Amino acid sequence: MTEPLRRVREFTAEELSGARPNLDTLDEMPLPLYERFGDAGLANWWLPEAYGGLGLGLADSVEITNELAYHDAGVAFTLFISVLGTSMVDLYGTPELAERHLVPLGKRGAFCATLGSEERAGSELAKSETTIARDGDELVVTGEKYFSTNSGFADFLVVIGVSAEDPTEFQAVLVPRDTPGVAIDKRWDVIGLRASGTYRVILDNCRIPAANRLKGSGLRLLEIGLNASRILIATTAVGIARRMRDLCVEYAKSKPFRDSTLLASPVFAAKLGQMEMQITVMKNQCEAAAREYDEIRARPDAAEVFFRLGTLKSAVAAKMFCGQTGWEIAGVASQMFGGLGYTDDSPIGKLVRDMRHVSIIEGGDDVLRDVVFSRYVIPAARRT
Repeated sequence: MTEPLRRVREFTAEELSGARPNLDTLDEMPLPLYERFGDAGLANWWLPEAYGGLGLGLADSVEITNELAYHDAGVAFTLFISVLGTSMVDLYGTPELAERHLVPLGKRGAFCATLGSEERAGSELAKSETTIARDGDELVVTGEKYFSTNSGFADFLVVIGVSAEDPTEFQAVLVPRDTPGVAIDKRWDVIGLRASGTYRVILDNCRIPAANRLKGSGLRLLEIGLNASRILIATTAVGIARRMRDLCVEYAKSKPFRDSTLLASPVFAAKLGQMEMQITVMKNQCEAAAREYDEIRARPDAAEVFFRLGTLKSAVAAKMFCGQTGWEIAGVASQMFGGLGYTDDSPIGKLVRDMRHVSIIEGGDDVLRDVVFSRYVIPAARRT
């Protein structure tokens, strides 16, 4: 066990073990909890040490996310989703831009958010209506972004928009959260991951230095950033599924069934055996995708290689497989509890709601099926 993982397990044992109903409400964000995670020296663990992080790779991040998600997937999601924006800034921002914004993030255990989705565009991000106009040495950002996690308390936002001068050119820019014109319109009432905060954001003529633009096509950079976050979203399904399995075993030990307990039922045993196999394959896929990502990230030309590849098939496959398999496990687990599995009296109900996000956010399954078809089935050379 790595030292960071040991510290994460200490944190979850102290802060997340047992019933924590406050993490399943929308009364307020549990920001003090996240501050304590930062105080433990664990926040933004993937950031290079030069920026104040632990410099851990994605393979280690899979282990950490798995542990966090076992206890609460919303907490895990909040703590890792900044990897999407920080990786884009680190790889494609100027050294000065990265130094100015990533160092404070690392030292303070703070957050960033990525703003890509829009109401009218939906999954067709190329139809974005957010504009980025050049005005001398400044860029002016205007638009509305539909879903963005952590925006309400982020240090900075990475915004994807289209050039006002050239509607075929997409850009990614860093907008400090305190920039005049940035407004949080609402926090979404999500049914799962309720310890996280997802917001609708309005950008009204937000002026930023032109140097805050990241290098390359904004849509391509978003694809690249999504590789890391999709792998970790897939990993949350592993943590949730492990928790479901353990709850089922615990319940079966005390549930009377015929002349024994439910644990002695061959039907129950078969379902749990199937579940264990599925969890193993899910975790293996996440680890394989993370290793591929880390191998590229370690190269001196990582930015160029990622830009050439864009979406990694292993990352998409991990998210799709874990989302679909995790949802199957959720269905089986909730049925094992009978009517209790359809109530909030059992933790299974919350876990079912948390599991659903894996197949929805950062590209629903149908969207990703189309990506796999167009990029990895049609070109014969790219098929497995």
